[in-house]
Amino acid sequence: MKNQLVIRGGRRLRGEITVAAAKNSVLPLIACCILSEQEIHIENCPAIADIFSMIDIIRSIGGDAQLQNGTLTVNCKHANPQLVSADLTGTIRSSVFVLGPILARFQYADISYPGGCEIGLRPIDLHIYGLKCLGVKVTEANGRILCDGKNRKGGFVNLDFPSVGATENIMMAGALGSGTTVIRNAAREPEIVDLQNFINFLGGKVSGAGTDVITVQGVQRLGGGVYKPMGDRIAAGTYMAAVACAGGAAYIRGAEPKHMHAVLEKLRRMGCEISEFERGVFITAEGRPRAVHKIETQPFPGFPTDMQPQITAVLSCADGTGCVVENMFESRFKYTAQLCKMGAKILVKDRVAVVKGVKKLSGAHVTAEDLRGGAALCVAALCADGETVIDGVRHIDRGYDAIENVLGALGADVTRV
Repeated sequence: MKNQLVIRGGRRLRGEITVAAAKNSVLPLIACCILSEQEIHIENCPAIADIFSMIDIIRSIGGDAQLQNGTLTVNCKHANPQLVSADLTGTIRSSVFVLGPILARFQYADISYPGGCEIGLRPIDLHIYGLKCLGVKVTEANGRILCDGKNRKGGFVNLDFPSVGATENIMMAGALGSGTTVIRNAAREPEIVDLQNFINFLGGKVSGAGTDVITVQGVQRLGGGVYKPMGDRIAAGTYMAAVACAGGAAYIRGAEPKHMHAVLEKLRRMGCEISEFERGVFITAEGRPRAVHKIETQPFPGFPTDMQPQITAVLSCADGTGCVVENMFESRFKYTAQLCKMGAKILVKDRVAVVKGVKKLSGAHVTAEDLRGGAALCVAALCADGETVIDGVRHIDRGYDAIENVLGALGADVTRV
């Protein structure tokens, strides 16, 4: 039987919640554990579908991984990877992260192409280009990526685009062994800094994360220990968007405001009052949100593409007309057809969406077709008249740990059927 979320809108949100560790940080950290033969504990880990998919991949290569009471324990001492099959990689884009660590430790890798949300092409050519710059021989055939890393060494990698995934994969590929790897035009996202901190915590030598030049000096081995990743800035932003849409006040703990300045700035322009603390924000929203003329997704520190659907949901019930430009993925507006079922007025042309806010959305039967688009439907449903039934909850579960419980803690009427 399929899962559904049933949301009855019209309730103002009030309360306090704490977000778990960032999905987009924990996934590469799990892959990074392959580099070590020691036991590693990752704290505050969310129990979401993508995490369990990565756990399955670790187990498939002979490692051990267990998630209990919010702590993920990984031990790859006895890992012996052969083919990482399409049955495992096809469900999660982040499966590509195991490529660099497997190469660094075992000198070869054989994985099937990664899957994930269908929001655009998201090619992995930059990952492959970076590995080739390190002396890795890469062959692509029959839906598989075969890598020979016997001649892997340090080198210079000049990325055409500051890809987060490629930056992380190259960092991990260079963390073990001899030589120094320099990544130019590296991504600057906070998750990159978290990966650097994790590698260094294990005994690695990485510097420059958070800037556009990252230097990785290879070491002979990495250790273990207990590590607490950064909080989930996208989950925090999603719940702030929910408050902006439904109205009310909430204290959202766990994520750092300095990681969310682009999102906070847009919410303030929409009329929200936001107080920043060291590890959390307090948001108040009174009345109908105001439209923001233009929101354009960019690499960090710009507005994150993973918050684009949720902010569009807020615009759909705002006073005025806003324009959203998606620069990262070419197919990320598919969810807008579902918002229009709820009465939203959204015109999409290529990578631009013009959103004319309506006074009130209406409950409807809608379907989540990707992770963040599904979160946007939840946000919109909170301020809609009547009942909204959301199918495709498995997509939402990829990035949000029991979203109905979190929204329920803020006073929303949400039931999982």
